Amino acid sequence: MTPVYRLTRGMTARNLRSLTWRALEQFLGGIAEPMPRDTLARTRLIGLGQAIGDAHYPPDTAGADQARRRLAFDEIMAFQMAILGRRRHRERDVAGTAVQYSGAAVDGFLSELPFTPTKAQVRCIGEALSDMARGTPPMSRLLQGEVGSGKTLVALTAILAAASDHRQSALMAPTEVLAEQHFVTVGRLLGTRPFTVGLLTGSTRAAPRREVLRLASEGHLDLLVGTHALIQDGVELPNLALAITDEQHRFGVAQRTALRGAGPEQPHALMMSATPIPRTLQLTLYGDLDVSTIDELPPGRQDILTRLVPEDKRQAAYRFIRQQVEAGRQAFIICPLVEESENLDVRAATEEHQRLSNEVFPDLNLGLLHGRLSSRQKDQVMRQFRDGDLNVLVATAVVEVGIDVPNATVMMIDGADRFGLAQLHQFRGRVGRGEHRSYCLLMSEAESERARERLSALEASGDGFKLAEIDLQMRHEGDIFGTTQSGDQTMLRIASVFDQDLMALARQEAAAILDADPELTDPKHAGIVAERDRFLARVQDNISD
Repeated sequence: MTPVYRLTRGMTARNLRSLTWRALEQFLGGIAEPMPRDTLARTRLIGLGQAIGDAHYPPDTAGADQARRRLAFDEIMAFQMAILGRRRHRERDVAGTAVQYSGAAVDGFLSELPFTPTKAQVRCIGEALSDMARGTPPMSRLLQGEVGSGKTLVALTAILAAASDHRQSALMAPTEVLAEQHFVTVGRLLGTRPFTVGLLTGSTRAAPRREVLRLASEGHLDLLVGTHALIQDGVELPNLALAITDEQHRFGVAQRTALRGAGPEQPHALMMSATPIPRTLQLTLYGDLDVSTIDELPPGRQDILTRLVPEDKRQAAYRFIRQQVEAGRQAFIICPLVEESENLDVRAATEEHQRLSNEVFPDLNLGLLHGRLSSRQKDQVMRQFRDGDLNVLVATAVVEVGIDVPNATVMMIDGADRFGLAQLHQFRGRVGRGEHRSYCLLMSEAESERARERLSALEASGDGFKLAEIDLQMRHEGDIFGTTQSGDQTMLRIASVFDQDLMALARQEAAAILDADPELTDPKHAGIVAERDRFLARVQDNISD
């Protein structure tokens, strides 16, 4: 069996095989075995030296499979040691704040709402309040639910609970428009209660900023809502008991940690995400967090009519958008993903915006949103769209348009076959938020059966969690751990998210090792510690905290 490597200019396959062979001959004998003997015995895995050798020059197909299995196990093991170790450290060494909230205040708030919370919302509220009342270890909970499922209500109830115990909360959103949206929602739902809330963004003028900072530092603000401005110097929340991040994947580990560190005690952390995570991945990606799932939508939430539109019907799709605009509605147009390069995607969006403005909708107001705009420019465009100054918003895929525009009724996605189901479902969730019937148009030139199968699944189902599972089955794991969702480097290079047996085995072994040696001081675990540290150094910005 002969290895096939990716080549670069000036390197032939024969030369690379020769160099690899010589490297293995010279250095393979010096490879240290990081796994303890009892771990290898229990898992029935081959030694690391043999695995590396057989990965390049296997004796047969079975040998190649054994080699990949061992190398994949090491990678997953390093990940599991990292997240389990982090969780145990937090639960053992970090003191939280026991929030003695008023049950009457919480129950009164929920009973006076103009709608009835769903059973899933009530369950998630109970899970969060139970964590907060316990105090130590502090809550580290991921709250996931589709767009429109009501995550904000869960967060708001937790905020009110903290306020009833004279504790402060902070809510950090990735954009100014989202921060303002939360600020308005809080005012609408809590405006009749003795509750104080402040807003702090990069656009907050000097005088209001000084006043907000003074009120926050003196403990007079129950809630401070804002953007990254919340974690800048000068922001003090002396009674901070609850730190919430919205669209948590948009923030790095350092930013989320800085928000939790804004008070003298370790506050509870609630991270909200509108991206449904396949159940099979929850332990893998978020094993150091508790997960609350809002798996039902509020009653009355309308279905969004989704249709796959062939290329020869493009002009008809444009006519439909024009009809909606003439009826007073608005539309999104998502540009196709050229490749995983922001520069190319921006260029494609810019060119498409010009084409649509000049040739298709010359009489309409079109906006352009892409990742190379500054935060202030993005917020300005989103405000214009929200306020109805723009008829159509052209956006790239790298920008998640996390904004509530009830008047938007059409989501047209160009090159829909180039996106994953989860991302398509996210785009679709930006319409259908008002009283008007809404539509999602999937434009695709793809002729492959697989592409049609994926898009047909989106036509047939509005269940984000079901689609996430289908997406996982249909796509390569690099699309899940890769640049579109997790940063610049793929987290798992050899292992696959489909290695569910290895995931369970590695988690079991990692837990056993940490039970026996919590501080990992036993010399036989030095190799595992080194593997864990190397893994963490590579993927630190991509894992939860």
